[in-house]
Amino acid sequence: MRKLIVIICLVLTTAFGYSKDLVKEIVNRGVLKVGTTGDYKPFSYLEKDQYIGYDIEVAKLLAKELGVEIEFVPTTWKTLLSDLNSEKYDVAMSGITRTIRRQIEAEMSSPYLIFGKCFLVRKGEKVKYSSLEDVNKPEIKVGVNIGGTNEIFADEKLKKATIIRYKNNLDVPMAVAKGEVDVMVTETPEAIVYEREVNSLEGAMIENPLTRSQMGYLIKKDEIHFLNTINFLLNELELRGDIQELKKRYFN
Repeated sequence: MRKLIVIICLVLTTAFGYSKDLVKEIVNRGVLKVGTTGDYKPFSYLEKDQYIGYDIEVAKLLAKELGVEIEFVPTTWKTLLSDLNSEKYDVAMSGITRTIRRQIEAEMSSPYLIFGKCFLVRKGEKVKYSSLEDVNKPEIKVGVNIGGTNEIFADEKLKKATIIRYKNNLDVPMAVAKGEVDVMVTETPEAIVYEREVNSLEGAMIENPLTRSQMGYLIKKDEIHFLNTINFLLNELELRGDIQELKKRYFN
């Protein structure tokens, strides 16, 4: 009899655990916690201790729709998933590539942007680095940020090149500009931003990127109601034109 009671208690405990609703928790808490790396233009970057970027603005709109305040929680590309699973934040928003690994370990929102891998190089050198073969050489120094898909890409596709790894993604473009590395593995939106903002830099292979991927927002596994709520709100913001306005501001 005691064994049966223990089993029933375990079943009830499990059931109550799964009945936890993150959407209600956020509303009751009055705060949406957003994990962000703050090192990836134009999606999330720090400027005078303030987070700026496309995903930062979307996060603020999501919080407004939910009727709560916003709290940005610092994270890194290396700890993105572990911090999410440790419940340091509710959703990660930082120009995050939708990958099968992330989908297996967590939930990913509907995609909001198509992009591809390319290179960031010094002004006048985009023709010099216009293919994988041009970069995949021992004498070519390639800069990547630790823990992101750029590092994975470099390790898989540029095995002959000399890979230089940086903790902060914002340091890599400056390393290219200073000549510390020859090439940065990056993505088309970031390359366009630096080409526009830094006179000594330009993007290589922007028009014909090496890959095609999509970006989405990262949510803890099995938080289906929260995932559906995020997708619902994104659709509403798209319908109202808010998303289009932000894309014009940050991507054109």
